[in-house]
Amino acid sequence: VPVFALALSLRTPRSQISNFKFPRWGWLALAWIATWWLIAWTRFPCFAAIQQHTFTPLWLGYIALVNALTFARTGRCMMTHEPRKLAAFFAASAFFWWFFEYLNRFVQNWHYHGIEDFTPLRYFLFATPAFATVMPAIMSTAELLNSLASAAALTRCPVRLPTLSRCGAGALLLIACAGLAGIGVRPDFLFPLLWLAPLFILTSLRALRGATTIFSPAATGDFRRLAMLSLAALICGFFWEMWNFHSLAKWIYLVPFVGVAKVFEMPLLGFAGYLPFGWECAVIADALVREKKNAR
Repeated sequence: VPVFALALSLRTPRSQISNFKFPRWGWLALAWIATWWLIAWTRFPCFAAIQQHTFTPLWLGYIALVNALTFARTGRCMMTHEPRKLAAFFAASAFFWWFFEYLNRFVQNWHYHGIEDFTPLRYFLFATPAFATVMPAIMSTAELLNSLASAAALTRCPVRLPTLSRCGAGALLLIACAGLAGIGVRPDFLFPLLWLAPLFILTSLRALRGATTIFSPAATGDFRRLAMLSLAALICGFFWEMWNFHSLAKWIYLVPFVGVAKVFEMPLLGFAGYLPFGWECAVIADALVREKKNAR
């Protein structure tokens, strides 16, 4: 519910419209996206050598465009004012998504077409830059949404999440670890834990240390950040699935029980997986920011 409430709140009052101009590099990013979209969805012989490699350029363009929109709104963005943080997100994202690729070995919920001739080394070199764009895309989109949405109603949400005690955190950690291990035993039933278990493990570890978690504000009814991150992941998910649909190198889903009513290649119910995925990206991003502050 908070996600849809946030979506409805994305209209900007006239008094909040900024005087900043859309930067020139934003127009270049838009042209870059259009060019690579054309290459991805056509099969012209002159593009044959690069048609397998359109994912990374498209998403670099998307990240630049979203940062340009944020800059036009606020006069600042990660690309211009926090480039080191954005670079850290790229590096962490590559490791982050390789972890999910490892988990997918057990559940086999997706596999790739159009790269069957790749050697393992070539696939690693091909996939890692693409994986590196995932977290920057979601966090940049969340930053843009933060500049657009007042979401005042969300801060007064009557729903309250219970505070996770250390005892509860310990129980959650054990359950999440057991569920993650169980994926290899019953992947046909436990595949949703591929997205949920890592989030619960990271959250419970912070709660056991007595630290705040990404869910802490929700204990007071403030769902703003959770909703923004989920909406950011859904927006990115839409573009991931759309650009994937007609690409030469693409992924195909084989998700038990929900393989109907597809939007592009993704089963409609499968989009629910993007909701906690946005939170997971933020948990990793927050850890990087804390580590940077501690290093100073």
